[in-house]
Amino acid sequence: MKNFLLVGNGAREHAIAEAICRNANVRLFAFMSANHPGIAALARKSGGEFAIGDIHSPAQVEAFAEGKGISLAFPSPDAVLAAGVTDALLIAGVPCAAPTKEASRLEWDKAYCRELLRDFRVPGAPKFGIFDNEKEAHAFIDACNGEVAVKPSGLTGGKGVKVTGFQLKDGAEAKQYATELLSAKLGGKVNIVIEEKLDGEEFSLQAFSDGSKIYGMPLVQDHKRAYEGDVGPNTGGMGSYSDANHLLPFLKREHRDEALSIMQKTIEAFRKKTGKPFIGVLYGGFMATKNGVKLIEYNARFGDPEAMNVLSILKSDLYTIFEQMAAHKMTKAPEFEKKATVCKYLVPEGYPVKSVTDQPLSIEDLTLEESGARVFYASVYEKDGTIYTQSSRSIGLVGLAGTIEEAEKISESACSAISGKVWHRKDIGTPELLKRRTEHMKRIGAR
Repeated sequence: MKNFLLVGNGAREHAIAEAICRNANVRLFAFMSANHPGIAALARKSGGEFAIGDIHSPAQVEAFAEGKGISLAFPSPDAVLAAGVTDALLIAGVPCAAPTKEASRLEWDKAYCRELLRDFRVPGAPKFGIFDNEKEAHAFIDACNGEVAVKPSGLTGGKGVKVTGFQLKDGAEAKQYATELLSAKLGGKVNIVIEEKLDGEEFSLQAFSDGSKIYGMPLVQDHKRAYEGDVGPNTGGMGSYSDANHLLPFLKREHRDEALSIMQKTIEAFRKKTGKPFIGVLYGGFMATKNGVKLIEYNARFGDPEAMNVLSILKSDLYTIFEQMAAHKMTKAPEFEKKATVCKYLVPEGYPVKSVTDQPLSIEDLTLEESGARVFYASVYEKDGTIYTQSSRSIGLVGLAGTIEEAEKISESACSAISGKVWHRKDIGTPELLKRRTEHMKRIGAR
């Protein structure tokens, strides 16, 4: 038996735990910040253990792992990686398939990432500037005619980026927001990144990296805007979908190949700069434009919700993949089922502005089972057999089928089996939304 340590307790981590436990020879040991019902159940069933503590404390995680014969570990959330949990486990002699603090800097320091790609001539970057000075930041915004994306350099849970024409009315509001970020040092950084506004369709490409080579997963499209019709504030992601051919309806094979090449060049640039490999999952947020594929940003871990899409259809053994990554040697590309997936997130009332918390959820087990959807718990906790909401997203429901349209119906049916003070975006994965995406690509002349 192999003892596997997972650090984290969101829906992404639930999907990782579920995939790991498909291997009957693996015991799951989970260190979480709350009593996650799904992960706790998997740990018990596998013969492992779970504990509650500060997942951002390398010392607490190391103490939990000590004496348990952990053969492999996977610290997952972004802030956990930035806190150096992987580093502490490696020092303690525990192999890890997740990035070190330095490697995860590709995510937690946007300025560092942009400079790395610029210095090593990695293609795909939009026009950008890095600023710690208000006057220079405002001048850059003017040079872009006010059409910009303003980004905190540090971690903000996917909610700090604002773009003119969406969260920002115009260049004047972009300047105001840039000033606010420089004053607040949001994400713990003194500088900000400002980029030209891109027009196209976003997509997510997640990949396994053994330090030398990138192995891509099926493409996914996330939906960060809170409300139907792609309006409202940014969230951590209201849902996502993938297609049975592992592309997306509005993309070609060339788009995926171009994005994968950018990611391969990125890990090569990181090794050249630091002398160290990037080991772990690298997730690129890309945009397909009329001028080719552009990199929006990197995450140094699985996406949430995108992990639920790809891991639900993973045919290869995830433990073996992680084991080979940690050993710096993957032998072949992982295999995925030729199925479409649609994930919809149930979120608390008031999300993402001011969520109603500690509310019980009523789950019709039979209806949920009949829907055929995969269920992944996120920011919830269990008490006396009842699931309660917390402040962030509550439950991800994933439909799997031969087409996106069929998968969407399964996901929507599953959503109806859960009641309480929660809501979701009903348009994710619908034919109307897909049509709008395809027409947008044609309208802008994207190749």
